[in-house]
Amino acid sequence: MYKLNLLCVTILFTLNVFAQNGKTDIIKKNNGEELKGKVIKITDSDVSFVYSGETAEYVIKKSDIAQIVHSSGRVESFSTAIQPAETRQKDQVTMIASPADHHNKIAILPFTFLMDNQPGADTIGLKAQQDAYGILSQHSQGYTIIDPRTTNAALIQVGATPDKLIGFTMKNLCDILGVEYIIDGTVTQNKGYQTSSTSNYGNTNVKRDDAEKMKGVSGYSSSNSNSVQRYDVSVSLQIYMDNNASIYNQSHKAFLSNTDGSYSGPLEYLIKRCPLYRK
Repeated sequence: MYKLNLLCVTILFTLNVFAQNGKTDIIKKNNGEELKGKVIKITDSDVSFVYSGETAEYVIKKSDIAQIVHSSGRVESFSTAIQPAETRQKDQVTMIASPADHHNKIAILPFTFLMDNQPGADTIGLKAQQDAYGILSQHSQGYTIIDPRTTNAALIQVGATPDKLIGFTMKNLCDILGVEYIIDGTVTQNKGYQTSSTSNYGNTNVKRDDAEKMKGVSGYSSSNSNSVQRYDVSVSLQIYMDNNASIYNQSHKAFLSNTDGSYSGPLEYLIKRCPLYRK
């Protein structure tokens, strides 16, 4: 009888272990989304997670998580900060869950370039797109950023050229590019004041005879003036989600005008303060 009871206890314990192992961990994000699977590791800033039935491991920022309900039943809560998904809850657009293949993916559109409020060279817009990618890709832990060449090729293939982008919603573009976030920007360059300078040059030759008397005087003089155009530069940055919600819309003007039209200062300033930037 003792052995039978021991066997029953062992079987019940084993079944309980299997039942516990069959449960899933649930990550509840700040935007209300629930992720079911297995929590692999928790660090000071991130949570490593695998979806149920999958093997790919995802890294989720702790700042995006409200709480974790572990398979054991233990609930672990995290302090919340305003993140992109929380920000879009303030928008009137209906919340729509992102498809799995869009999750935490970012695409940067070619920037619009305006010179004195008129359309400027497309090459500068493409350069600004590449520069934005270069800055953000170094500080985007937990996100996947699509490289500009892939983004631009996908847009061209569906006819979403710069002159026709206005016919596409941000949700359309997110679906085309397979991303959750889209970054759209504008570089504006306006002629400011001009600086000018004048330089004078002169020379006088004096010839004397042996008696130290002035024999003759000859000379020349010239002047040169130079004018330099200075530019006032500003950058605007907008970030949208795949439900058409705008989560970031800011502009920044260079503190000082410059002679080469450089936009790098305002661009870096905005990217470092956007909700997708990770230090």
